[in-house]
Amino acid sequence: MTETADELSAPLGQTEKRRRRRLRLPFTALQALAMLLGLFLVVFAGFAMFSDNPLGGEPISRVAINDGAKPDDKTAAKPETKPDAKPDHGAATAAKPEGGERKTVTIIDGSSGARQEVAIGGGGSDTAEPGSAAPASQMPGVDPRLLEKSRYGMIPVMADGLKPFTAYAADSDRAKAARMPSVAIVIGGLGVGAAKTVDAIMKLPPAVTLAFTPYGSDPTKLAERARAQRHEILLQVPMEPYDYPDNDPGPQTLLATLGPDQNIDRLFWHMSRLQGYVGIGNFMGARFVATEAAMQPIVNEAAKRGLALFDDGAAPRSVAASLATGRAMPFAKGDVAIDAVPTPVEIDNALAKLESLAKERGVAVGTASALPVSIDRIGTWIKGLDRKGILLVPLTTAMLKSKSN
Repeated sequence: MTETADELSAPLGQTEKRRRRRLRLPFTALQALAMLLGLFLVVFAGFAMFSDNPLGGEPISRVAINDGAKPDDKTAAKPETKPDAKPDHGAATAAKPEGGERKTVTIIDGSSGARQEVAIGGGGSDTAEPGSAAPASQMPGVDPRLLEKSRYGMIPVMADGLKPFTAYAADSDRAKAARMPSVAIVIGGLGVGAAKTVDAIMKLPPAVTLAFTPYGSDPTKLAERARAQRHEILLQVPMEPYDYPDNDPGPQTLLATLGPDQNIDRLFWHMSRLQGYVGIGNFMGARFVATEAAMQPIVNEAAKRGLALFDDGAAPRSVAASLATGRAMPFAKGDVAIDAVPTPVEIDNALAKLESLAKERGVAVGTASALPVSIDRIGTWIKGLDRKGILLVPLTTAMLKSKSN
């Protein structure tokens, strides 16, 4: 009754105002939270729109690296590494266990999303870029005068008129080779599969030239073993094929779309992975070796450093031969892909073709991979060369004979 009486006695219009005051909500914590959330969304949207982050939206891995410090060393620093530039063909991450013995690089194909794991080994280095393998230490038997320090590690160089091509060429009777039909065999793709690489090193005679890719857990150790068995070695440099990046040779591939400085920088990375090689050759690279503007700076750099050039012969439009001739550098091209069809019958047929070319031209070069069937058939074939009047020679001897012819 009291409330009704108050309403009846109140001045006209005052009752409605009093009701409105009762319905007004105070400034609550919920409203404050909503305002903060809205402010956060505005700041986040502004950052996403205006920040310049080339890796925006891509996963970033942080890897703790132990640089040899003991677990109880409280002063030991454990730096973090993360990629600072977007790769040419997708995202790549690197993981490095303690001790600096091995890295695993994950190549992510930018068009298909396919992943490829590549193990890369090496010791620690202050000059190695994030995500790249550390340079190899100096190999025994390598002339220190023929090494030059780069930001990735030691790379070959001429010194006092001495060239790596001359210093590291395998022993050969070149006078005899000049009088007889000669064949050279290059086994490529070595360094990634240790078991296959060791088979090629141990089961084939020293006159067989071995070509190493820059990848694998420890290419330096395998290359050192090859040289200890008196094989001469080549460095295979990954180059761009026509279907790149669907067909990806690996990290730091030389690309026809990059400038000379960028490709030479990548070449130095590959050169630092092992030492004691007589020259460089292509690993894949049908597009790159056919692009003169891209290939010429690489050939010039190799010639300047006293190296030979080898073309595996897989690219019909390759300009390697003409560029090498222009620089008067040792050069050879593969004539027969011995295990293009990796069956015993087809390998034997390819070796017979190689014999015919050697007798016709005076010298011929065969290429093969380290498949067990290839190693077996080539090894058997080599044993019968003497009675056929054909001499097996290292690639360097074949290069010099071709040049003299």
